[in-house]
Amino acid sequence: MITIYHNPRCGKSREGLSLLEKSGKEFEIIQYLKEVPTAEELKSILKLLGISPIELVRQKEEIWVQNFKGKTFSDEEIIKIMIENPILIERPIVINGKTATIGRPPEKILEIL
Repeated sequence: MITIYHNPRCGKSREGLSLLEKSGKEFEIIQYLKEVPTAEELKSILKLLGISPIELVRQKEEIWVQNFKGKTFSDEEIIKIMIENPILIERPIVINGKTATIGRPPEKILEIL
C-alpha cells in the first residue's frame, strides 16, 4: 500500500497527491497535522528515507527559526520537536512498501511508484 503524508495547505503536497491520483494506484492519505506520527512512526519513516531527523525538519519554518535554530539537539530531541510541532515535518512524504521519498520536487514520487 502506498501512503502519502500530506498537508492540504502545501502546494508541493497537493502536487504530489495529484500525481498519486493520476497513477491509478491505491493509496492512503495521512494528514499528518491532524494525525501526528508517533516517535516510532517517524523513526520508521526516517529509516526508509535513509536520512537523519534534522534532514526531515523544515528549517526555514518560523517555529524552527524562532525557537530552535542554532541550537544543538539529539536525534531523539528532534523527533520530539517534530511531534510537538508537526508543521516542521518536510512534505509530502510518500511511502511505497520498503521505499520512501520526500516529494520535493513532486516528480520524485514517480520514482517509487
